[in-house]
Amino acid sequence: MRRKGFEEHIVTEILERYAEVGLIDDAVFARAWVESRHRSRGLSKRSLVGELRRKGVDPDFIDAAVEQVSDEDEREAALELARRRYRSLAGQSDDAVLRKLVGMLARKGYNSGIAIPVVKQVLAEAESDAAELLDENAHFE
Repeated sequence: MRRKGFEEHIVTEILERYAEVGLIDDAVFARAWVESRHRSRGLSKRSLVGELRRKGVDPDFIDAAVEQVSDEDEREAALELARRRYRSLAGQSDDAVLRKLVGMLARKGYNSGIAIPVVKQVLAEAESDAAELLDENAHFE
């Protein structure tokens, strides 16, 4: 409304009225945003906080909304992201995969304390899957 040239007192009155009737609720918005962006995009708590701050949401509402994402939820989201991305990197060296996956997770807001162990787990799973496949194929020879 400000960009459209409305006077400040009019903008304030409208926003206050919307809040009174429940059309504007930052707490509900923040919770829904966190749920949606964490589930669909796998964003870390840190990224979610940044997005909500840029949208002008009150810090108290941000903190409450982000608390709904547990450390385990965050780790599982990072693990799922890394597993999905690994499929397109299979066949590259472990060092290259590690670097690329950790970088991807960093861009999603995950710190190295989460990203590195998650990527190492994905690499270990891939190695284990490959060993099982070799064992299965050896039985057919």
